[in-house]
Amino acid sequence: MRIAGSTLGTPEQTVPEALELFAGAGLDAAEVIYQDGYRSGLPLRDQRSAEQARRASQDLGVPIAGLTPYTTGINALDDADWQSAVDEFRGAIEIAQVVGADRLRIYAGSWQPDQRDLPAHWDRLVAALRTLAPEASDAGIRLCVENHFGTMTQSAAQTARLVREVDHPAVRVLYDQANLTFTHDEPYEEALRIQGDLVGHVHVKDLVFTDPDAPFQASETARVAASERAVRSRVVGDGIVPWGGILSSLSTL
Repeated sequence: MRIAGSTLGTPEQTVPEALELFAGAGLDAAEVIYQDGYRSGLPLRDQRSAEQARRASQDLGVPIAGLTPYTTGINALDDADWQSAVDEFRGAIEIAQVVGADRLRIYAGSWQPDQRDLPAHWDRLVAALRTLAPEASDAGIRLCVENHFGTMTQSAAQTARLVREVDHPAVRVLYDQANLTFTHDEPYEEALRIQGDLVGHVHVKDLVFTDPDAPFQASETARVAASERAVRSRVVGDGIVPWGGILSSLSTL
């Protein structure tokens, strides 16, 4: 098991600066945001930035284990939007190879519960991952679909269903119990029973509820607006997510 720092938590630093911070903290690796306009991330298909990050990674002894794209159009019904999203992920696969990463975070499209045509959007999502999976596999990269609100895989059950339907070893689950807790979906015992054999990557974070009875809502995919939040972030171990039990269970998978 490798413990990686994420540049999501270092917004004021460049990627090399974040890698230096992770090295000083004794972390084993890094997960780097892949998005235009984010200081602590790699711009889309920017070979020069990727090569600079690779050199810093090698010099510091902190490998870049994964990239975190924010692409959401892989369930789009419009052909041009769908193709653009697939091509963005192809670019992410290319940059992952430059920096030495062996996994990509995947958002399972963009989705809100009140949207229509769920089966059609789902089919487009499956088609995108079936298109990308062989290309990722040839590059030595796994595509890890996150348990994440605002996508078609908010719950563990939805995520496991998608990965099993795509049915390719390069497509795995990105397990995020904090997200499942935030959205009032599966507790960790159930989440691991449902998707534990499919887990390829794990996000670790913690939280406390400001109102445990408030229904979950999020009008966006990448973040929850302040007016919609019913939780506050906490240092891991200071919140309500039972990481001791989770890590013990993960070690037996």
